[in-house]
Amino acid sequence: MNEISAFQQITGLAPLDYAILGTALVALFVISYFKGRDEHDTKDYFLGNRKTPVWVATLSFVATEISAMTIVGIPPIGYTENWQYLQFFIGSAAARILIAFFFIPAFYKFSCTTIYEFLKHRFGVETQYAGSAFFFVTRLFASGVRLYAASLAVSVIMGWQLLPTIAFFTAISILFIGFGGIKAVLWTGTFESIVFYIAGGAVAGWLLLHIDGGLSGAWQLASEAGKLSVFKLGWNLNDPNVLWGAVLNGVFGSMASFGTDQELMQRLLTLETRRESQKTLILTIFTSFPLTWLYLGLGTLLFVFYRQNTGLPLPENADKILSHFTVHVLPAGLKGLVLTAVVLASIDSPLSSLSSSFITDIYRPLIKKDGDEKHYLFASRLSVLCFGLLLAVIAWLCASGSGRMLWLAFKINGVTAGSLLGVFLLGLLTARISNKVNVLAMFASACFAGLTLYLSEKGLAPIGWSWIVVIGTVSTFSLAWLLAPLETKFGK
Repeated sequence: MNEISAFQQITGLAPLDYAILGTALVALFVISYFKGRDEHDTKDYFLGNRKTPVWVATLSFVATEISAMTIVGIPPIGYTENWQYLQFFIGSAAARILIAFFFIPAFYKFSCTTIYEFLKHRFGVETQYAGSAFFFVTRLFASGVRLYAASLAVSVIMGWQLLPTIAFFTAISILFIGFGGIKAVLWTGTFESIVFYIAGGAVAGWLLLHIDGGLSGAWQLASEAGKLSVFKLGWNLNDPNVLWGAVLNGVFGSMASFGTDQELMQRLLTLETRRESQKTLILTIFTSFPLTWLYLGLGTLLFVFYRQNTGLPLPENADKILSHFTVHVLPAGLKGLVLTAVVLASIDSPLSSLSSSFITDIYRPLIKKDGDEKHYLFASRLSVLCFGLLLAVIAWLCASGSGRMLWLAFKINGVTAGSLLGVFLLGLLTARISNKVNVLAMFASACFAGLTLYLSEKGLAPIGWSWIVVIGTVSTFSLAWLLAPLETKFGK
């Protein structure tokens, strides 16, 4: 194409890009102020007094699910691979339906502020403490690496150093979540989802206008290169893209992520009734899938664009393809829009859910049992500050760990999530009465899942890492179910 030389000259940010980002950040704080200024107690702060509209909860859920890891991580999959990632969403959709009809009614039955209160009502406080502890480990590491990935992308686009970028995200998150609580998270999440759609659609439209042949030309070239393949048949347990394995892992992975993780479930607990909460979760099927497909398609369009423009420089690492394209090719305005999407995807952090679980599951019952609501509200805001700083430290460790910390952060979710899902399923699907053995089963299964993951990474176990959640779930459920009669017989 004759525009290559022009593309190569487009670098740096224009005043328009800064204006777009600045406007979005101002809007973020305005929304946070007006929606979160009437926080009187922890019910307001963590549940929004259960008065959230369905459409707000739906879009906020999407904003949390579609994190910066999706914005910057999904396009490289479409660029280097194909669309087989979408198979996972079949299982994810099924998981949302199961959660809506099995998990949510139980949480509303006990009027839970955090979902780990269900474990207390069903089994006992020891299981509640263990569930909350597993959530802290899982969410802190997963969100720390999310913060690192987003900061890395923004530092490339902005030309900033990585550590100041991490500090920038951390400060904004602490300020707006610490002040506004869950209401701020919900309404700003709605704003973020809209920005994600606009940014992805605008970049896709620009690419189609600059690809020879437009949509039909892009489709033909991508099809010839095998980039549009969605389904992959086979029985290889080592391949996470095989259809049946991807669907099954999608079911278990999404049940663990959505049903046993306070970060996402907190949005669903802010609805007034169980039916509204169920409706919200099912609606996310129809809002999350198009967004995932959009950013996966962006990767495919980037493949076609660079295939037709062979003179354009490519990043050393394909994982940076969207950031590289944004910096070196996109014009002013669109560049700021992509930057804004990445920034907003990073700011919607899990600070509110971490705070709610700490105050409800740990602080109230163990540290300060007789405080008033004013004290607990202050403690909630203080815990947001502490968790924000801890996330920044984990992100910094990812940046300085030469990949080792990054690997740990990615994999630990699979190791711990299965234990959480297993004990929740035990409480929901059986009449077993156990408590301390649940804790034993959770830790033993996490160790077993970790060992399996290690052997898989070393090539000593014929199974892919994506099966770790399934293994952890089945082993926790089975072990706790088998040992429950012993606890009943010999006493608690």
